[in-house]
Parts: sequence; structure tokens; C-alpha cells
Amino acid sequence: EKPFTCHECGKSFRVGSALNRHHRVHTGEKPYECSECGKRFRLTSTLSTHRKTHTGDKPYVCLVCGKTFRLSAYLLAHEATHKEDNPFRCLACGKSFSLRRYLVIHQRIHTGEKSFKCSVCGKGFNRRSVLVVHQRVHTGEKPYKCPECGKSFIMSSDLLAHRRIHTGEKPYSCQDCEKTFRLSSHLTRHQRSHSGERPYKCPDCGQSYTDSSGLIKHKKIHLEKKQRTSQGAHLGEGRYKCPYCSKSFHGKSALVLHRATHVGERPYRCSKCQKTFGHSATLLKHQRIHTGERPFKCPHCEKSYNDGSTLRRHRKSHVEEKPYECPSCGECFGAIAALLKHQR
Repeated sequence: EKPFTCHECGKSFRVGSALNRHHRVHTGEKPYECSECGKRFRLTSTLSTHRKTHTGDKPYVCLVCGKTFRLSAYLLAHEATHKEDNPFRCLACGKSFSLRRYLVIHQRIHTGEKSFKCSVCGKGFNRRSVLVVHQRVHTGEKPYKCPECGKSFIMSSDLLAHRRIHTGEKPYSCQDCEKTFRLSSHLTRHQRSHSGERPYKCPDCGQSYTDSSGLIKHKKIHLEKKQRTSQGAHLGEGRYKCPYCSKSFHGKSALVLHRATHVGERPYRCSKCQKTFGHSATLLKHQRIHTGERPFKCPHCEKSYNDGSTLRRHRKSHVEEKPYECPSCGECFGAIAALLKHQR
């Protein structure tokens, strides 16, 4: 029996409190406010779910692979990928999915399709959720706040890793010596001490290192030595040869910039986010992310971009050949990924 009836739509409920909650659908009332960001919600349960975006909590754990999720719905969708009887199978890698839309999203990995474009810098992504996270670089939004120290982060995973500083949690354990680590990257680096793997090799002398920072420090030894013996051979006619490779340059300043690529020097620092770069031109291009400047304008339409290479790629859309024809309707496309998207 459902004696409580909504006069707006006729829907009935067993208890009066459920009817009161339902009324908010019609009135638009959202009485529950998030104390972190001010966003409002109709139900307390929805607010509780939303709060996890700020804390980084991911209480739902996959028992097969250990991956964690913020919502039970995300976990259910993920668990389906482990089942062998999923009807939608990727022909490229054999992975199967319970729903066609999950397969469509997955196939973008193989086709390289990046249909979700950033309106600020033009960078493309294969999933809308990844684009949303990327856009926070431009807006400065950091929705994940540490309740212990107040530090904020762009991604929930970054907050989760940071909170281990406060809790002392070290979930990544070495199977050889049982030493534990806060980050998986730290465990990977440590495991090389057991395996002897040294993937970072110096191109000058062949000495190798377990991590990139060790190689960068080592390469500076070669740089200092070569700087003492030669600042780069002067070939005449205003040309200077790099002491590390066969490239030559018209000016000494160009040689200095090029040499930085061999030793990992990044002397140009962004005053907004502290990111460093090897060339001033790269820094200038990066700074347009913060300023919103888009000086490269397309002469064929009103679109503009923050770097010339993105504009050049865009201009091809006005003149590019379109060799991929849809057999059903005859429409042509410049890329196979675009044709596949159209056919779906």
C-alpha cells in the first residue's frame, strides 16, 4: 500500500518522508550544501557521494585486481571486464565488455581517436573524464583538498598518495625484501636493486642507472668536461658544432640551447606553476595556458590556437584529402578513426 500520492505527477509512496523528498524533483529545492565547494543537492545520499570527490575516498575495491573506485556503479562496470562471458569483444586485443558503449570507449586506445578536445590548448583526449581533469590545468581548479593540511590537488589519486604522508601508510610492498613504499613508482625503482635492471644508459660512456635522476647528474660530468675542452667546434662561416652529436648551428646561442637537451637542463621556470623547460620558446608557449593567449588564428575560420603546430594541424581540415569513404552513405573522412566513429 502506498497512501502518499504526489499531486504533481501522481506517483505514490509508502511513507511521507519519501514523498517529501520526491517533491523536490518538482520544486527544484536542493537543501543539502557541500561545505567544500558550495554545490547543492536534493538528497543527503547524493551529497555524501559528492563529498568523496574532495576527500579522494575510494571505498569500493575490485577483489580480482585490487583497483579502487569512488562509486559502486564504477566498480560494477569495472568488474564486468574480468568476466569471460561478456558479449562485446575487442577484435584488436581480445578484451571483452558487458556493454557496447564500454567497448566503444576502449577501442579509442587502438584507433588513436581523441574526440574530446580542450578548447584552450587544442589537446585531444579519448575520454571526456580525462579532458575534465586536464582542463583544471587551465582553470587552476584543485577540488581535492587534504583535510589534514589543506593542500589541494587536481586529481583524487594525487590526494590519495599525499594523504599517506600523514597516515604513514605504505601499501606497496617488495616481494623480495618486504620493504614497503608510499608510491608504486618508488617500489618500481627499488625493485631494480634486486633485479639489477638499469634502464637509463648514458649515450657517451655506456654507464647505466636505475633512475633518470642518476643519469641526469652523471651527464653533467660529461658536459663540464666537454665545456672545459671545447665549447663546441667552430666550423667557420658562423657555424658551431655540438660536442655531443653531429648537429651544427648558425649561432653560438642556438648551440647553447641545443646542448641543454643532452644533459637534461631545464633553466626556464614558469612563475605561475613552477614547471621548468629546456627552451625559452617552450616556456613562452606553456605560459599561454595561464594567460589564455591564442595568437595563431586560422585564416579560413574564426578558430585560434596557442601554438603554431596546432594551427597547422587544424588548417589541414580545410584542405586535407578525405580518402576514407563510408560505404553506406558516401561521406568521406580524413582519418580512419573518424570513419569508424561515423559508422557507429
